[in-house]
Amino acid sequence: MKRCRHSWFAIVLVIPCVALAAGPDTARQGEITHLVRQDCGSCHGLTLAGGLGLPLHPEALRDKPKESLVATILFGRPGTAMPPWAPFLSETEAEWIVDMLLQGKF
Repeated sequence: MKRCRHSWFAIVLVIPCVALAAGPDTARQGEITHLVRQDCGSCHGLTLAGGLGLPLHPEALRDKPKESLVATILFGRPGTAMPPWAPFLSETEAEWIVDMLLQGKF
């Protein structure tokens, strides 16, 4: 049986990617959930059904590209009341927020 001498290399590259895909740890998820419900909810409505900001329910977001939603969270929307959250959230955390919003989990 012939063994690939580079198989360890693939493992080294895959493990960090899998860890990043998992999203924030449980404690940070709680902090982010609080931020979404309170801070985002102050404009998007406490039930995220809309207010000053647009609704954040899955139906309202479904046709928007995930990358665009992540960018909006991180960098805001110039000329609107949507602030940039990059000083407080990583890209991985913003992706996790979008995933949870699209699943209706907030």
